[in-house]
Amino acid sequence: MANVQKLKENLERNGFVVSYYETAAEATAVLVDSIKGKTVGFGGSCTLRDMGLFEALSENNQVFWHWKQQPINEARAKANAADVYLTSLNGVAETGELINIDGDGNRLAATTFGDKKVYFVIGVNKIAPDFHSALDRARNIAAPLNARRLNKETPCAMGKEVK
Repeated sequence: MANVQKLKENLERNGFVVSYYETAAEATAVLVDSIKGKTVGFGGSCTLRDMGLFEALSENNQVFWHWKQQPINEARAKANAADVYLTSLNGVAETGELINIDGDGNRLAATTFGDKKVYFVIGVNKIAPDFHSALDRARNIAAPLNARRLNKETPCAMGKEVK
């Protein structure tokens, strides 16, 4: 079982502001209440999709997501330049390291550059005890699932474990 308190302490030690919610519905309600009248960008994320955040945040914001809008590159550029950016992670270590394997680089660019406020929305399924376990999760659970979902013929999508 994930040690959420240890993760919270280590992320805060690294300069992050951390909130924890028991349910996705609680997290969605807090985000909807705190983000109003902004431009909002989304990175590709099944977590955000499953929470219904695009629809919920679209009620009071201008939201950009390449999964919902065309042309893709224009939606990504607008998401990258938004006031607020939301994404998830492929893995996070209780020791405080964040792991993302990003096929096109849009999530990494948007989370590391610009004046925007960034939210990492992370389900407890993404939490691993240490860096190596989080990296293993990203490489051998998240990346293959994403590659298959996107119909990519990568080694991980074909069942080859990455060390």
